[in-house]
Amino acid sequence: MAVAPVVPASAAPEPSPLSEGARIINTFIAPGKTFTDIGRSASWWAPWLLISIVSIAFFVVMSRQIGFEQISKNEISRSSKAEQFEKLPADQQAKQLQISAAITRYVCYGTPVVILIVYVVIAAVLMAVFNFAAGASVAFKTAFAIVVYAGLPGIISGILGIISLFSGIDPGGFSIRNPVASNLAYFMDPMGNKFVYGMASALDIFMIWTVVLTGIGFACNSKVKRSTAIAIVAGLYLVYKLVGSGLSALQ
Repeated sequence: MAVAPVVPASAAPEPSPLSEGARIINTFIAPGKTFTDIGRSASWWAPWLLISIVSIAFFVVMSRQIGFEQISKNEISRSSKAEQFEKLPADQQAKQLQISAAITRYVCYGTPVVILIVYVVIAAVLMAVFNFAAGASVAFKTAFAIVVYAGLPGIISGILGIISLFSGIDPGGFSIRNPVASNLAYFMDPMGNKFVYGMASALDIFMIWTVVLTGIGFACNSKVKRSTAIAIVAGLYLVYKLVGSGLSALQ
């Protein structure tokens, strides 16, 4: 009796490549699709461009509604140098404010470059931790693309910041370090306990969102479980905030 030939099961069709627009949208509604597609192509220019545009727009509105000199004055008044600044003659105070405002202006408008530098550092640290501590094999270009896409919730924060600036916020109460009420520190006195203030700022809705997305991104591009990957990123973020808050408390 003839034996019927064995027909191999057809392989599951690979998902269609995503466009840059689809990747950005899916980062918010179906992040697993975006980060899985990064394994196919580690392109990162689209989210970086979008984040840069929103950031620059926020700083333009901030300069018009608040002004860089007022922003510098606010930051000095909340720093350990406030008392020393107040003792200076009026002309020296004005000169320091001009210098500080100029530096702040250049840094703000150079945000696209600053963002790239920060993302490179973050991607390098995360790649090292996941590859050496968690046994992953994530290439730097993949880690970098994950970090850039995971930063997309920041555009919502930027848009909310623009809305807040147009709503008539008090210029004297504005803080460039914490412009949106997305964390507990926004409602606290920055001149109070600086360690508590710093740790309260860690509980930021958009940063937590970014941490979760970063963990999902690394899980989708390695054999590390999603919960483990998120825990690793959250742990590194917590260490960063603990060190930063501790150093602020010592000043």
